[in-house]
Amino acid sequence: MAIRQMLRRTLSSERRSAEVPKGHLAVYVGENEKKRFVVPVSYLNHSSFQELLFEAEEEFGFHHPMGGLTIPCSQDLFINLISRLSRT
Repeated sequence: MAIRQMLRRTLSSERRSAEVPKGHLAVYVGENEKKRFVVPVSYLNHSSFQELLFEAEEEFGFHHPMGGLTIPCSQDLFINLISRLSRT
């Protein structure tokens, strides 16, 4: 239930941005320096992406310093993950 609340808040704030196409959401990824990625919402159904969301919830709760969903992992790991998800 907490993940849904976090996503609802993130998605509502992201809708205000014209840079995020319909059916996608922006996430900020990085351990120190954050980089913005726009990913399809369908990735939310994958267990590996959900694991990252649980890590984000544990580290940030519902306060995300970047204003959007922040995922605390290396950018290389995230790029690897979204590359694999894009092939499924």
